[in-house]
Amino acid sequence: MLVEHLDVIVIGAGLSGIGMACHMSQMCPGHSVAILERRQAIGGTWDLFRYPGVRSDSDMFSFGYQFRPWNDLQVLADGESIRRYISDTAAEYKINEKIRFGLDITQANWSSTEKLWTLTATELSSGETLQFTCRFLISCTGYYNYHQGYLPEFPGAERFQGQCIHPQAWPEDLDYRGKKVVIIGSGATAITLVPAMAALAAHVTMVQRSPSYIFSVPSRDAIAGFLKKILPESWVYHFTRQRNIRIQRWMYRAAKRWPNGTRNFLLKQVRKQLNNPDDMRHFTPEYMPWDQRLCAVPDADLFQAINSGKASVETDTIETFTEKGLLLSSGKEIEADIIVTATGLQVQVLGGMQLTLDGKPFAIHEQMTYKAVMMQNLPNMGWILGYTNASWTLKADIAAQYLCRLMKHMDQHHYQVVVPLGGEDSALPSSIMGSLEAGYVQRANAVLPRQGKGLPWRVLNDYLQDSEMLMKESLDDGILTFDPPKHSDRLAPAKKSAAEAA
Repeated sequence: MLVEHLDVIVIGAGLSGIGMACHMSQMCPGHSVAILERRQAIGGTWDLFRYPGVRSDSDMFSFGYQFRPWNDLQVLADGESIRRYISDTAAEYKINEKIRFGLDITQANWSSTEKLWTLTATELSSGETLQFTCRFLISCTGYYNYHQGYLPEFPGAERFQGQCIHPQAWPEDLDYRGKKVVIIGSGATAITLVPAMAALAAHVTMVQRSPSYIFSVPSRDAIAGFLKKILPESWVYHFTRQRNIRIQRWMYRAAKRWPNGTRNFLLKQVRKQLNNPDDMRHFTPEYMPWDQRLCAVPDADLFQAINSGKASVETDTIETFTEKGLLLSSGKEIEADIIVTATGLQVQVLGGMQLTLDGKPFAIHEQMTYKAVMMQNLPNMGWILGYTNASWTLKADIAAQYLCRLMKHMDQHHYQVVVPLGGEDSALPSSIMGSLEAGYVQRANAVLPRQGKGLPWRVLNDYLQDSEMLMKESLDDGILTFDPPKHSDRLAPAKKSAAEAA
């Protein structure tokens, strides 16, 4: 079998993977890099999800890459715009030629003797097995299963005579015009689908077990729009991005420090948007803000759909599916032509590939993350995981820069291997996402890495602190352990001498 060797392999051509490769092209241009992608397109999440109304749930000034400004005034961008933004970024930084599409990575093994990662992949078009080796491996696969979403076992589901759809596998040709639609769920996907489908459907009913916190944001940034008329675009972008980062952080800290005050503020905003005060029971969660993610809607579109009568909400549990729809525990029956199960994600780490060290399985869920960028006891591997309490890309950007900084440091000192060691007494029972009480997080506690008691094993979810730690702190901290190589065997190829070049 022909084995292809590269200095660095990035797994995943989504938002994080393209960003990582762009940072590599600027900070480590001498390294050979490839992105291995299972799908046939760039975009990751934003290429996978095609349901009506799919959009970001973070403002685009902070969700866009730090190195390539998002200058549109749209606050919560639609999926098509985000897909185009990622693709245009890849083209601008000449990343397209580095992507190998249609490769399913099944295994990655680190060899301590060869000081190499060996990746085994299946080429989906031919079924052929391929192998790649690299010095440094970087996972940009996100944290959920792309093959299937989470679907609970609903009693009587087989009885339903209409269409039952999960948003992660949305049919391109679905016609819901004039039809009765039921959406099961209360998260970001459900609250996006309701107003998007209500425009054409006969009626849309959102059935939720419990409410979520929902707040409305303007669809366009009016302040940025005004400033663009009098200031250079780059100034406006920098100001708006910094403003939004600080607002996000302030809201999260306020929710943790003054939970009751934050709760009252959020509920007051919802009360202003609803015509019928009785509907407040559908938007009054029992938990405190940021125990689960907050959901944002542009220009109160969800509340407008409810006020218009085109949509409604039922807070109840499902007794059973019926031939014509759902029977709720309260005894109420809801008829449906289409049922959408917006029931969440199936969490998966490293895209589902098997990870081994010298042929022995490596148990990720027993390890902690180092600065939330590398894995305890795992050599030469980066892990890009964005924020869950702010824009994903904020963390992805600084994590990528940190890994580039680390690889440059290894080049300069002729180090071949780096591994975070120690911290055996620091692990906590909760996972790195344990601060959230969302169902998908709780279900994933057994597969995600552990949270640590203190730095560098503790996940901060704080952009300002993380920026300081990743971009300014010394790499030689006594926890990162470097292995000097033979002079002829380096992470990056040595430059040719003047004589050799001649």
